[in-house]
Amino acid sequence: MVIERFKAQELRRRVSTSAATVLLGPRQVGKTTLARQLADSWPGGATYLDLERPTDRRRLDDADAYLRNQAPHLVVLDEVHRVPELFATLRGVIDDNRRGGFRTGQFLLLGSASLDLIQMSSESLAGRVAHVELSGINVDEAAAYGIPPERLWLRGGFPDSLTADDDRTSLEWRQDLIRAYLERDVPMFAPRIPAETLRRLWTMLAHSSGGLLNASRLAQSLGVSGPTVDRYIDLLVDLGLTRRLTPWFTNTGKRMTKSPRVFVRDSGLLHALLELTTLDDLLGHPSAGSSFESHAVESLIDAAPTSWQAHHYRTATGNEVDLVLVEGGRPHTAVEVKLSTAPSVSAGFHRACDDLGVENRWVVHPGTEDEYTTSGGVGVIALGALVGKLRNA
Repeated sequence: MVIERFKAQELRRRVSTSAATVLLGPRQVGKTTLARQLADSWPGGATYLDLERPTDRRRLDDADAYLRNQAPHLVVLDEVHRVPELFATLRGVIDDNRRGGFRTGQFLLLGSASLDLIQMSSESLAGRVAHVELSGINVDEAAAYGIPPERLWLRGGFPDSLTADDDRTSLEWRQDLIRAYLERDVPMFAPRIPAETLRRLWTMLAHSSGGLLNASRLAQSLGVSGPTVDRYIDLLVDLGLTRRLTPWFTNTGKRMTKSPRVFVRDSGLLHALLELTTLDDLLGHPSAGSSFESHAVESLIDAAPTSWQAHHYRTATGNEVDLVLVEGGRPHTAVEVKLSTAPSVSAGFHRACDDLGVENRWVVHPGTEDEYTTSGGVGVIALGALVGKLRNA
C-alpha cells in the first residue's frame, strides 16, 4: 500500500519554482517513494541516481560533464550526503543552466541527515535551493486509507511499520530500523560516538519523551559529560529521530523555564525502544500519557504551515502550554494534550495563555467526539480534527 502524502503537492511546487530542492527526512520515511512518484510524472523527464549504489556513483566520476548533459531533465540524487563534494559542482551547473534558460526544476536532492545537508546546501547553493521536510505519516493521511488513529499512535508513521500485517511484525521492523541506525548511520555521521551509549541515551529519552532536558542527569547516568550528551542529542536531532522544542519567551517579568523539551519524534520508534508490542501494552505503561503527547505534538507541528514556529511555554510558578505555534513572531495557537476522552485543562494553562495573549486555545484528546468549547473558552478537539484545521490555516 502506497499512502498519498500531503507533502507531495508542496514538493512539486518547490521543485517547480527552485533550481534545486532538498527533501529531508529520516531513513525509510518515504522520501524515495515520493521522489520517484514526482520523477515519473515530471513533464520534462527525469533521471534518478541512488548514490548508495556503486554503479550510480561511477556515473558521477566526471560529475560536471554528466550533470550538464542531463539538462533539461530533472535529476534526482538520492542519499546525496554520501558525496558531499558534489555540492560545489552543482553550483556551477545550476548557474550555467540558468544562463541557458533552464532556471527551475534542475535537481532534487534526498538525504537523511538534515543539519549536514542544510549546511552543505546553504553554503554551496545559497539562493538556489529550497528545503522540504518529510515526516512520518500523519493521522489524516492514515485515516484516508482506513487506518485507525490508535494503530498510527502504536506503530508510528514509518510506512512499512504502519502497514505491517500485525503488531509483532511492525515491532520487529522498527527494532531492525533502530539497529540499522546504530550500526550504520552513527558510524557514518559520527564515527566517534559509541553506538551502545547512543542506544542507552535514546532509550532514556523514550522513557521521558516530552520532558525538560536535564543534560547533567543524563550525563551522570551514562558516565559522560553534559556537553557530550548535548552532542549525542544533536546527532539524533540531525537524523530526524528526536526533536528539541525550545521555550517561547515573553516580556511578562515572570521567571520562565529556559530548558528545551526533548521528544522522540516517531511514536512507533518510541514504543520499540520501550519494547511495547500491542495497544494494551501501551495503555498499561506509565509512559502512555507522555507517548501520546509526543505523538500529538509531532502531528500538529507537521500539519502546521511551514512558516510557523513551534515552542513550549512554562513559568516557574507552573503556568504551562504543551505546544505554542507562533506565526509572524506572535503566538497564534496554544495546545494542551490530554490522554483522556473527557479532558480538562488546569488554571495554569489559562494563565499561560493569558501571558501569551493567544486566542486560539485547544485541548487535544485521542478520541473522535465532536468539537466543543468549555466555559473557559478552550476548544476541546480530537487530534485528527485539529490536524485538519492546521492544514487549512
